[in-house]
Amino acid sequence: MNFDAFTAPLKELENCALCPRNCNVNRLTGKVGYCKSDAVFSIASICIHRGEEPAISGAGGICNVFFTNCNLQCIYCQNHQISSNRLTCASYRLELPEIIGQITAILDQGVNRVGFVSPSHFIPQMKVIISIILSMGYKPVWVYNSNGYDKPETLVTLEGLIDVYLPDFKYMDPELARQFSGARDYPVYAAQALREMYRQKGAVMHTDENQDAVSGIIVRHLVLPGLVENSLGVLRFLAEEISPRIHVSLMAQYYPTKQVAKHSQLSRGVTEQEYRQVTEEMEKLGMYNGWIQEFESSEFYRPDFNQAHPFE
Repeated sequence: MNFDAFTAPLKELENCALCPRNCNVNRLTGKVGYCKSDAVFSIASICIHRGEEPAISGAGGICNVFFTNCNLQCIYCQNHQISSNRLTCASYRLELPEIIGQITAILDQGVNRVGFVSPSHFIPQMKVIISIILSMGYKPVWVYNSNGYDKPETLVTLEGLIDVYLPDFKYMDPELARQFSGARDYPVYAAQALREMYRQKGAVMHTDENQDAVSGIIVRHLVLPGLVENSLGVLRFLAEEISPRIHVSLMAQYYPTKQVAKHSQLSRGVTEQEYRQVTEEMEKLGMYNGWIQEFESSEFYRPDFNQAHPFE
């Protein structure tokens, strides 16, 4: 197969304004902006992942494609091994035939969904991958798993292509967004992005006969230690400005990585009382669609991307 016929979306990298950073650099010539990513396919892992929400992982797991680097630099990121913009993308470069081969090999095992993790700065590459796999006769459920720092104008180009949006909604407090993720405007853009996702998908989660998601939105929110008010603000925004029917995955899995081991606030885990306050607010707001985690979950979601299978 001639993969060159599918690479037209890469032209979007010529004056890159895919995400709210609006760097406007020509990544096709090797120049890089905030995310330090050029036009290569920089992928840290392609693997079966069984640790997502039940409607995403299903019984057999999801084929997750983990892009490197990130348009946010969250100081507590659990995927810090691959998300740091100090990484050189060339060291994680995969050629298209290898990428397509790895994904289709997993699909041939009976896995029927593909998730793109941290795709906001690699959307053209993602489009290329999707178009090639569709041309080969595969019809998986496509999942867009982002940090929520997306431009609505870019998301419009994904309408009809992405089946399930799986964004984070991290902050309603711009100062927290600045301190912890280097993006004071995160609340504004995350809200705009979610409104666009909602325009495309609505609040209803469509599932198949196995109760696996085939279309819709699931919003993830990670509760951070000592920041209950931020979490309450996120939930209130979702219920009041989007819909109380939207599916929410409320996560208790925060754990301090070595990057924040001495941080004055982030060096401890979330307490059971803090998490309970947030789950109680979720119930008060009438948000009954979604998932809450077992409080002990922080012990189990600790990937190691130095391994062939990071989550095993």
